Amino acid sequence: MTDTQAREQRDDAPLATSKQNDAVDRASAALAEAKGDTLIGRTVTINRPRAELYAYWRDFARLPSFMDNVERIDVIDDRRSHWVVKAPAGRTVEWDAVITEEREGEMIAWVSAEGADVPNSGRIDFRDAPGGRGTQVTATIVYDPPAGVVGKVIAKIFQREPAIQARRDLRRFKQLMETGEIATASRTRKQLEEEKA
Repeated sequence: MTDTQAREQRDDAPLATSKQNDAVDRASAALAEAKGDTLIGRTVTINRPRAELYAYWRDFARLPSFMDNVERIDVIDDRRSHWVVKAPAGRTVEWDAVITEEREGEMIAWVSAEGADVPNSGRIDFRDAPGGRGTQVTATIVYDPPAGVVGKVIAKIFQREPAIQARRDLRRFKQLMETGEIATASRTRKQLEEEKA
């Protein structure tokens, strides 16, 4: 196989802009158990080693440090965790996540347990970036928005829609891992707390 053919087969573009017509179908099929009908995929390149990024992400209790809408994650055991996430109108949604597949330093896949407020599944992939530029972190998530299409529109209005949050969370993860902090427009602690509310 030539280098050109290999590049054509591997498309690292976001799902929404992929030149391959079956990119969404392939991403959904890669999930161990797709729960939901709305698929999102986001990728960011972070100038840190893959093992370091994976280790930080695998410690689920640390994820709220950069996931803005996640109030808390309670680690139940090595494979299960309980998530409490902000929703529109000052509400929260909750679910238990179960790891369905894991490859050290490469990938973590999960599915929500029965009874989830927002049924979801997904995976986080960690790949070496070309040219030794760090690591490409890709989040692929499938979910069912509460109240269907209406719920999705409401979530977008309140900036709580998972596609919006995935992009912002990956950007904050990049900032945290590359600089040790997350940039904010707040000038005081009070403004920061109001911004997070």
